[in-house]
Amino acid sequence: MSTFPHRVLPLILAMLLHVPAVHADDNVLSTIREATRQYEAGDYTAAASNLDYAAQLVRQQKSERMKALLPEPLSGWEGKEANAQALGAAILGGGVTVSRDYKRGTSSLSVEIVSDSPVLQSVLMMVNNPVFAGAGGGKLETLKGQRAILKFDSGKKSGDLYVVVDGRFVITIKGRQVAREDLIAYSEAINYALLEKN
Repeated sequence: MSTFPHRVLPLILAMLLHVPAVHADDNVLSTIREATRQYEAGDYTAAASNLDYAAQLVRQQKSERMKALLPEPLSGWEGKEANAQALGAAILGGGVTVSRDYKRGTSSLSVEIVSDSPVLQSVLMMVNNPVFAGAGGGKLETLKGQRAILKFDSGKKSGDLYVVVDGRFVITIKGRQVAREDLIAYSEAINYALLEKN
């Protein structure tokens, strides 16, 4: 007898533990129940499809919760509405991305948080190896206890800041016509402790 549901269902249920409390008629739970029924009836293709669909619904819920962790505009800045995107593994390796753009006069800045993505490994390699960080013109920093790489061009008044949180999240802050302190201020406005709970 196949152990398909015993291997897959616990993974889906584990992902559910990382989303807010749900109602009995929640789409995720009803989709998992339908997948279980299809599996028991021998319809493995439909069961697998529904489990993939449930996983995508979980990613969407996670992305909506992560949006709330993007910082509010700092003093003198205006912020646009936050965006969220959840991709399955079949698309660019998958992952959850939330972002928000900010503006102050001619200055512009964006904050992006990515999780569950293959991109994380390349950034981790840079953060954990000073040679890689320095080769790209970056400087290693520690911000609120988090490892980060800051690349800033004072002549162009532009830069990028990459922060790795809990080995699972990459925060990218990009600024144009900004000061180095603007990038750092936005990185320090993020609640890393709450992010780690996602």
